[in-house]
Amino acid sequence: MAFPMDKIWEVAEKVPASIRQDLGDYPLILQQLLFNRGITSAAEAEVYLTASGSMYSPFRMLDMQPAVERIFKAVDNAEKIAIYGDYDVDGVTATALLVQILREYGAEARGYIPNRFDEGYGLNIEAIDFLAANGISLVITVDCGIRSPNEAEHARAIGLDLIISDHHEPKEVVPHAVAVICPKQAGDEYPEKNLAGVGLAYKIAEALHLTRPLRDITPEAWLDLVAVGTVADIVPLIGENRALVKTGLRQLRTGKRQGLLSLTGAAGSTPQMLTARDIGFTLGPRLNAAGRLESALASFDLLMATDVETAGLLAQKLDDQNKQRQEMTRQMQETAEGLAGVKDDDLIVFAASPDFNMGVVGLVAARLTETHYLPSVVGAFGEEFTRASCRSIPEFHITHALDECADLFERHGGHAMAAGFTVRNERLPELQERLKIIAQRELLGRELKPVLKADMEIALKDLKPEVLKLIDALEPTGHQNREALFVSRHLKVVRYRTVGSDQRHLRLTVSDGFVTYDAIAFRMGHFAGQMPEYVDLMYAYERNVFQGRESLQLNVRDLKAA
Repeated sequence: MAFPMDKIWEVAEKVPASIRQDLGDYPLILQQLLFNRGITSAAEAEVYLTASGSMYSPFRMLDMQPAVERIFKAVDNAEKIAIYGDYDVDGVTATALLVQILREYGAEARGYIPNRFDEGYGLNIEAIDFLAANGISLVITVDCGIRSPNEAEHARAIGLDLIISDHHEPKEVVPHAVAVICPKQAGDEYPEKNLAGVGLAYKIAEALHLTRPLRDITPEAWLDLVAVGTVADIVPLIGENRALVKTGLRQLRTGKRQGLLSLTGAAGSTPQMLTARDIGFTLGPRLNAAGRLESALASFDLLMATDVETAGLLAQKLDDQNKQRQEMTRQMQETAEGLAGVKDDDLIVFAASPDFNMGVVGLVAARLTETHYLPSVVGAFGEEFTRASCRSIPEFHITHALDECADLFERHGGHAMAAGFTVRNERLPELQERLKIIAQRELLGRELKPVLKADMEIALKDLKPEVLKLIDALEPTGHQNREALFVSRHLKVVRYRTVGSDQRHLRLTVSDGFVTYDAIAFRMGHFAGQMPEYVDLMYAYERNVFQGRESLQLNVRDLKAA
C-alpha cells in the first residue's frame, strides 16, 4: 500500500562493545541514546548529563573587556544607551535582557527594534540618525550588525559609539566599532561558537556582573529569556547552548516573568510542564507573530511587562496574531501551490506574488519543502523589488545555489537549508531559470525522500515508565540534539479516528498483543482513508497531560504498513 511522501527510516547502529564498556554505569537504553548523540566516553556523558548554566568565562571572548568598560562609562556618566535588536524571537529576547539588566545598573537604556517591512533586517543608517538625534550616545546591537561595515562607519562619523554583538557569520571585513563581540570572528578563542544572539547578550550581562556585582540579583534571573531565544532561533542545542537552556527552562517553569507567564496561559500551556519543544512550537511562534504581521514591539513590550493586566492584553494580542498568521500561511500555501504547479519532473519549487506577505514567505517556503521534499523559493513582489525566502533539503545547499546567481541580486545570504534574497522584479524570470538549471544539475537522478532517524527498535511491551526518565536525561532536545525516537513493528491497529477542527490529525490505539498504547499522529489524518490492519510506527514516547490527568502515549512521526 502506497502512502503519501514515503520516508526512509534509518535506525542507529548498536553501541560497539568497547564503548558500551566505557558507558557501563548507565542503563542499556541510555547508553544507546548517548552513543547516538556522539557521546562515547564516561567523561563526555558526565558533562552532557550534568552541565547547566554558564560554562565559560565571558572574558574569553574577543573585545568583551572594552565593551564592558564602555558600557560602565556610559552608566557612570548617565549617557543614553540604545539596545538595537532584530525583530525575531532571538533579537527581541536579547534586547529585553540587556535593557533590563542595564536598568538594574541605573542606566537610561531603551530598546530599538527595526520594522521588518519599513526598515528590513539589521542596522540601517536612518535608525542610527534617529537614535543620535534623540540623544543616544551608545548603541549596542544584539543579533545583528556583524555584516554592517557601512552603517558602523556612519555611526563613527556622526560620533555615535557602537558595540556590536552578533552570532552570525562575519564577512572578511569586520565592522569598525568600539567592540565587536562575535565568537565566529577570526582570532576569537571562545570555546562555544554557536551561541544565539540572546546567548551573547547574556554573556555581556555576565561580564558586567563579574566586573561590578549587582546586589540581590544575578544574571541567571534572565536565563528564561535565553532559553526562549536560543530554542526559537534553532541554533545547535549542544554544549553551552544546551546548558544555558536547561537552567533557563527551570527558571521559565517558575512563572516569575509575567509576560511569559501570560503568554503561556494564552497558549493553553502549563508553566510547570514547559519543555524546549513547547518553546519551539508554542511560545516562539506567538512571539514571532507580531514581527511577521506588524511590528515586533508588541513582543518586546510583553517581555518588559510587569503587571498582570498589561501582560495579559499583550499576550492575547500575540495569540490572536498567531492565529491570523496561521490562517495567512495556510492561504498563501494554497496560492503558492497553484502558482508553482509542481510537476513530477520539477526539482525546485518557485512561487511569487504581489499578494504575499513578506513576513510569512519563509513559513510558506518551509511548508512547500516539507510537502514536496524539494528546495522552495517564495517571494513577495514590491513595486521594484521582490524579497524572497528559500528553504531546502540536505541534498541541495541553497545558499551555494544563490551564490552562483549573485550577479542578479541586490543582496542575498543564508546557510545550507535556509536563505533569503532581494532581486529587481525584471530579473526574476532569469533567476528562476538559472535556479532550475542548478537544481537539475545537483538533484537529477537522485532518490529524493526525507530521512527519519530512530534511536533503536523496541518492543512495545518494553516501553515502561522508567524509560521516560532515561529520555528526560536528553532534555532539552532540539537542533543537533534531537529528541529520542523509537521504532516498534507489526502493531495491530485496534482503533483510529481523525481529530482536530479540520480533521488533519489522527488518533489511534495500537497493540503488540501484550501491551496497548494510545498514539497521536499530527497532520497525518490522510492515513485514515487507507489504514492497514498492522503497522510499523516511528514515534516519541511521552507524557500526555489533559485536563490535569497524565497518561503515556506515542507521538507518531511516521507510520507504514507492517
